[in-house]
Amino acid sequence: MRKIFFTVGPTERHPKLDAFIRDALRCNIVSISHRGEEFSEIYRHAVESLRKLLGVPKNFHVFFLGSATEAMERIIENSVERRSVHFVNGAFSKRFYVTAVELRKKAMKIEAARGASFDFSKTTIPRDAELIALTHNETATGVSLSMSDVYALRKKHPNVLIALDIVSSAPYVRVDYRYVDCAFFSVQKGFGLPSGLGVLFVNERCIEKANVLSRKKVNIGSFHNYPSLLASEAKLQTPETPNVLGMYLLGRVADDYLATGIERIRKETEQKAKLLYDFFDSHPDFASFVKDRTARSSTVIVAEAKRGSRAPLALLARNGIIAGPGYGEFAGRHIRIGNFPMHRLSDMKRIIRVLS
Repeated sequence: MRKIFFTVGPTERHPKLDAFIRDALRCNIVSISHRGEEFSEIYRHAVESLRKLLGVPKNFHVFFLGSATEAMERIIENSVERRSVHFVNGAFSKRFYVTAVELRKKAMKIEAARGASFDFSKTTIPRDAELIALTHNETATGVSLSMSDVYALRKKHPNVLIALDIVSSAPYVRVDYRYVDCAFFSVQKGFGLPSGLGVLFVNERCIEKANVLSRKKVNIGSFHNYPSLLASEAKLQTPETPNVLGMYLLGRVADDYLATGIERIRKETEQKAKLLYDFFDSHPDFASFVKDRTARSSTVIVAEAKRGSRAPLALLARNGIIAGPGYGEFAGRHIRIGNFPMHRLSDMKRIIRVLS
C-alpha cells in the first residue's frame, strides 16, 4: 500500500519530484561548480520563479540558507543590536524568541494562549524595539495570523523592522511586501521537497541595518551575514557551496505552481481545509483545536482527539495515511494534518472516510 504523508513537514513529496530529480541527474546538476555559469542560471531561474509565484518585488533580495531555523538566527544577528519583540503562540514562534535570547538580545515575548491568536490592539511595542518577529502560521497549534493585523503593526510602528515566518504557509499565503521587511520559508512543506534549503527575502532597510550594526562592531555573523550574502547574490552565487540540487528543484516546483496558477492553489487549499474543519466540528470524537474560525490555518489543520490521538493515527496509518501527531505538550491529544498543494481533495475525503 502506498503511503500518503499528511505530516506538516517534511510532508508528501511534490508529484513531479521524481521526474525533476531524474532531469537533474541527467544534467549532472549535483556535480557542477557553484562558481560557474550553469549554477548562476539555476540561481537566477529559482529567484525569478519565486518572485513571480510569491509576488516578491524587485527591491527585495533573495538569499539561500540551510534552513528556516537558520534564517531566524541571521535575522536576529543582522537586525537587532539590543531589543526584539516576539509574538509567541506555539513552539515555532517560541523558537524565534529563544534564538534572540541565545544571541543575548533583550528579547521581549508577547504570548497568546495556545490555540489562540493575539489582540494586536492591546499590545504595546517598546520604543526601543528594533525588530518585530511574527509567525504567520504556527505549525504546532494551527493558528494563522490575519495579514491585516500584520500590516496594521507596520503602519503603527513604521520605523521598526518586521520579520515574517511563512514556513508552513508558503506558497498559499498572500503577502503585501510593502508592509514587511523580511520573510522566510523552507522547502519541505508547501513545496514538497527534501529538507535542507531555506529561503530568506530581505529589503534594503534590512541591509542598511546590518551595515549600521557592522560599523558599530556588533557581531552580525560570518559568511552568512547580509553583506556577504548580498555580495554573492550580485554574482548569482552563494558564499559557500550551496544545496545546488535543492535550488534546482525549487525552481522547477515553482514553475509547476505557476503553470497551475497560484489563485487556483489558494482556492483549492481553502476548499480542502473547509472540508476537514467541517468534519472535525461535527464529529463527536473530534474537535477543531482553534475555536476562532478567523484564526484557523488553511495549511495546518489541528484537531483534538477527545479519546486520545494514538488510535485514530494508527487507524489512518493502517489505511496508508500518515498524519502528524500533536507537538510537544499536545502529544497524544492532537492530530495535525498538512494541507499543501500536493494534497488532493480526494485524499482529504479519504481521511474523512477512514475516521468516520
